[in-house]
Amino acid sequence: MGMSAIYVDADACPVKNEVYRVAERLDLQVFVVSNAPMFVPASERVTSIVVGNAIDAADDWIVAHAGAGDIVIADDIPLASRALKQGAFVLTPKGREHTAESIGSALATREILSHLREHGAVSGGPAPFHAKDRSRFLQQLDVIARRTELR
Repeated sequence: MGMSAIYVDADACPVKNEVYRVAERLDLQVFVVSNAPMFVPASERVTSIVVGNAIDAADDWIVAHAGAGDIVIADDIPLASRALKQGAFVLTPKGREHTAESIGSALATREILSHLREHGAVSGGPAPFHAKDRSRFLQQLDVIARRTELR
């Protein structure tokens, strides 16, 4: 049984075009899930899902639809954790794969950084997105897609 779909947490995702190209090459369905309408290519493989502005609405839609063998593209660590529990593969836009083994550490780090930010000990956001991140993402997406074909 092959992989059925790629789900993109799309509102701030910098690699949507890369996902579209890989999906076209591998003949995969893509669901682009966002809080507001956004441009997606005219393709039978790409479906735009607008969920509205409720907190976690995009995450909830993705978790309700993604399952074993699907790929979820997300930077959101709680979403990654939920998707992994559904049996999905999870890849960040910078090409880091979250796994059942790594997600606990990622959640703990997120919690610590949130606490430090609340108390002014840490400021700023994530590191800037670079060309090497895009390249790593494409490589990892290809690796994961091929791994799902073996399931």
